[in-house]
Amino acid sequence: MPETTTPAAPASFADFTDVDAFLRIPRLTALAAGPRGRAVAVIAECDEHGSKLLSSLWELDPAGEQPARRLTFSAKGESAPLFAPDGSLLFTSARPDPQGEDDDETAAIWRLPVTGEASVVATAPGGLNLVAVADDGTILATTTILPGTSIDEDAEARKARKDAGRTTIWHTGMPVRFWDHEVDDLSTRLVLIAPDGNLRDLTSAVGTVELRNASADLSPDGRTVATTWIERIRGGETRTSLVLIDTATGERTPFLTADQSNQYSGPRFSPDGNRIAVTRSTIGTPTDTTYSFLEIHPVGSGEKVSVDVGDLTASEYVWTEAGTLLVTGDLHSSGAILAVDPATGAVSTIADGGVYSSLSTSGSAVLALRNDMATPARPVRLEGSVVTELAAPGAVNTLPGSLEWVSTEVDGVALGGWLCVPAGASADDPAPVMLWIHGGPHGSYNAWSWRWCPWLAVARGYAVLLPDPAMSTGYGHAGLNRGWPRLPDVVYRECETLFDQVLARAELDERRTAMLGASFGGFMANWIAGHTDRFDAIVTHAGLWALDQQHRTTDAAAGKMRVHGHEETNADWYRAYSPHHAAGEIRTPVLITHGNRDYRVPISEALRMWWDLVSGWDGEPETMPHRFLQLTSENHWVLTPANARTWNETVLAFCDQHVRGGEPVPDVLGW
Repeated sequence: MPETTTPAAPASFADFTDVDAFLRIPRLTALAAGPRGRAVAVIAECDEHGSKLLSSLWELDPAGEQPARRLTFSAKGESAPLFAPDGSLLFTSARPDPQGEDDDETAAIWRLPVTGEASVVATAPGGLNLVAVADDGTILATTTILPGTSIDEDAEARKARKDAGRTTIWHTGMPVRFWDHEVDDLSTRLVLIAPDGNLRDLTSAVGTVELRNASADLSPDGRTVATTWIERIRGGETRTSLVLIDTATGERTPFLTADQSNQYSGPRFSPDGNRIAVTRSTIGTPTDTTYSFLEIHPVGSGEKVSVDVGDLTASEYVWTEAGTLLVTGDLHSSGAILAVDPATGAVSTIADGGVYSSLSTSGSAVLALRNDMATPARPVRLEGSVVTELAAPGAVNTLPGSLEWVSTEVDGVALGGWLCVPAGASADDPAPVMLWIHGGPHGSYNAWSWRWCPWLAVARGYAVLLPDPAMSTGYGHAGLNRGWPRLPDVVYRECETLFDQVLARAELDERRTAMLGASFGGFMANWIAGHTDRFDAIVTHAGLWALDQQHRTTDAAAGKMRVHGHEETNADWYRAYSPHHAAGEIRTPVLITHGNRDYRVPISEALRMWWDLVSGWDGEPETMPHRFLQLTSENHWVLTPANARTWNETVLAFCDQHVRGGEPVPDVLGW
């Protein structure tokens, strides 16, 4: 484990009983390394009213000694920082152009010189998203245009559509939704922006599907773009290949072609442009989940190099200027950074003991955001075996309890989780205990979470167990596939075994317990509610309820139906595992929370579950213990700070009522 050094601690947050103050802690979301050791971070902060998070750019001292200095101050915020070869800082923002003639709020690409004011590099009616920059300063970006138009005609066409009030979408196939937005009839385009700001469309002939949510990269010499390319196939499915585009001619050639078993994503050019690192993902089946493989492919002739990352579930990778590939991801309920020799695929660990993200390199400097279960994302510089934290806002140095790794064994398989225990818990005053089951199911309790932070519950006197059961990331392909295809009984058996083990502790109260989960964890909560009454309260957020319904209405319908099939042909699985079949067995008070704009788990799941609970309650309406918190403007996650406060306060109050005998949650919420 590398040595870690930190600067003098800045003023930090300590009172986890104050949910509003917690949500106002500055959050580091991205990091960029630049020439001469520069380091720039994106920091998101809550606005005055709690209505949104606004991002700004901050300069960090690469030595980790001086405080951070804010660079940008616009009301619209800034994001996606990327250094240009001349040392200027590129970023995207919808801030108004002081030299412009209108108040258009679409995102543009801006340039902040080493000294002086920021200015617009390029704009487009559909906005611009910064992707990459070549050695000569040429920029690769994405935009969208209305079908049947060109970039030059797009502004007029958009105005005509807006003036007419037309909001229709003409669908010709799947998909029709993605997470929290409709898949509209806009065409995503890759555009090249010259250093003088001249913008050119590289993909003028594409439709509405091929470059949707594309991941792309620009070769260092600016001559080639590598990008994902989607095609529709039979059965409502899509496949994603990789193609190369000549930036001079726009000619497109296949690079890695998807088939019935594999597809590709995440292309990243090496510094010499001769190699591309990619992710190859298998297509899930009823017996095998999706597995990801890191590969390095030559652009010309030569053999690919397959990289064995062991149990690491890779999440991102970046090249150093010296030509080493750095890879980060989940590993054993924590994380690591691996260094890969692209010629041989040999791997070594350069950092562990935390989850690293937003990797960025310049010269020999490696910057990253590091976090863990006890620490939100902090900017660090890696040099050999030393990890130095850079001074930045948002430090949290005092926790309301202890953090401990606990483990057990089920059927010869080792599994574990993190146990948070409130300060002061003892045999004389044992703490009530919450079991939290994570989403995914391919996920891990290894990192700080602003949305589901256990320390808010710990500050209220609860112990919280956060297990990494079957299908968790960071335990190799075998760990991902254990419990597939999404078997709640396997997951619950592992979680319950670990839960029972920690409940034997004198400082924990086995008589007062709650179970909480979101997404797949919400599905687990719904299933558990109908299969045991051991908990005093259950909280389910964005949970799946009626699988025959959800598998067809989710934005990921193709994958769900491919793996689980139709209820008529896979009746035993649906009968055993769709929570709605056990609605009549639910005895535990349940709090349902769900966002209207959730298209991964549509609001129809919560609506149907709520009807089943309310209509099935055998008693007077005023005695029904179940509650439903509907978040009309939220999606799969609760992102608005004010709504996040209401959600956290409601969850804790509901658990207080049913686990600790507290006052009933009022009919009109006071927060």
